[in-house]
Amino acid sequence: MDIAQRPQPTVILAEDEASLYLQASQTYVWSPRGHTPVVRIHTNRDSTHVYGSLNLLTGQETVMRSQKMNSDTTALYLQHILCTYPDQPIVLLWDRAPHHKGDAVKAVLAAHPRLEVMWLPAGAPDTNPQEHVWKDMRQHVCHGHMLHTLACLADAAERHLRSHTFPSSLLHTHAYPNVCAMFI
Repeated sequence: MDIAQRPQPTVILAEDEASLYLQASQTYVWSPRGHTPVVRIHTNRDSTHVYGSLNLLTGQETVMRSQKMNSDTTALYLQHILCTYPDQPIVLLWDRAPHHKGDAVKAVLAAHPRLEVMWLPAGAPDTNPQEHVWKDMRQHVCHGHMLHTLACLADAAERHLRSHTFPSSLLHTHAYPNVCAMFI
């Protein structure tokens, strides 16, 4: 069999968005007995957003930062995914957020049939493996941080997401390796 003739394997991505705020979240704080810890707070609600897709086969993350979370920005992110995986079919596991269904998104999906969307159940964030990535990022970057600007926080979040892999058991739980073996 000619390996060059073999089609590229399908990339399976779980996508979601997260918002970052300069206000550090707290999970627990250590302090000497009898001394109440002082926690600085930022009263503004300035934020930045991060689009992220977890490759369920490799654990790698595709990331894009944005000031807005709307259909136009989501369409730009889809283009980013298409450029990241230029020759491979892509299945995107997606929640039902309103900005995933706008005209700009519909146009990108219509223009690129190799990008197929599978909708996750409504109101069930626990079914999206990308949520575990956000939890890890918040634990390592956002909880109790001492960063002074939103840009520094977003840079730290992007560095963490790009430099780590995030294994997911979703495909193995549903016997994906056994199904793939039948087609080789």
